[in-house]
Amino acid sequence: MTTMTTAPAATLPPARISARRTVRHSLTLAWRNIAQLRHSPEKLIDVTLMPLVFLTLFLYVFGGAVAGNTHAYLQQLLPGLVAQMAMFATMGLGTALSEDIRKGVFDRFRSLPIARSAPLVGTVLGDTVRFLTVMVVLSAAGVAMGFRFGSDPLRVLAGFGLAYLFYMAFSWISVMVGLIAPSPETVQGLSFIFVMPLTFGSSVFVANTSTMPGWLQAWTKVNPVTHLTDALRALLVGGPVGNHVWYTLAWAVGIVVVTFPIAMRMYARRA
Repeated sequence: MTTMTTAPAATLPPARISARRTVRHSLTLAWRNIAQLRHSPEKLIDVTLMPLVFLTLFLYVFGGAVAGNTHAYLQQLLPGLVAQMAMFATMGLGTALSEDIRKGVFDRFRSLPIARSAPLVGTVLGDTVRFLTVMVVLSAAGVAMGFRFGSDPLRVLAGFGLAYLFYMAFSWISVMVGLIAPSPETVQGLSFIFVMPLTFGSSVFVANTSTMPGWLQAWTKVNPVTHLTDALRALLVGGPVGNHVWYTLAWAVGIVVVTFPIAMRMYARRA
């Protein structure tokens, strides 16, 4: 008679884990990522310096040419940069995820009795500190340079909340890149391939896109970053919101619905 060897039951995750425990596991792993940032604050350098560089560079180089003066352009530029940084801030997430996988961190997670989705969800939740830092830095620097919020506080909070939700949704694309990339070094290059057309081929830097070539105007109209940018300008500076908020929310939901299950399957194969 042959003897079958099975793995110790303590190392296998439960067959079914309740939603409450899944949330608790995800928050615990999110706190792990936040603690890493607290002990290694240099990991926030990119989301601290990059917004300041973009704000200063585009404001004083293009402000007079685009809007006639830097003050008028600042009112257009800052909401656009919030939308742009919602894309750029996710790139560090993919890099960190790829690094953890290479070091075997996620292999150890697989041996724990936790929800399968908890490592990825916790990584996304913990990384949101980076985008919160971006919004604080941009707001403080913008106000110091002369930016003025033209809406009531509730609309301003709604604008930042909308940017945060879109950032959370877009993070799952970065998760997929981190799972696909063979090494952390390649994550940045792969991310730029789709982040650059989304941000620069939009209304981030110019509110009026009618001067663009016809093919580029067609792209900006369907670009989710354009809808996010126009919604932020209306909510932060003032003006009619139109359907931009609803388009942005629809894009966010669609991204999560498509990318989350794919990312989970990729994680099951890669980690």
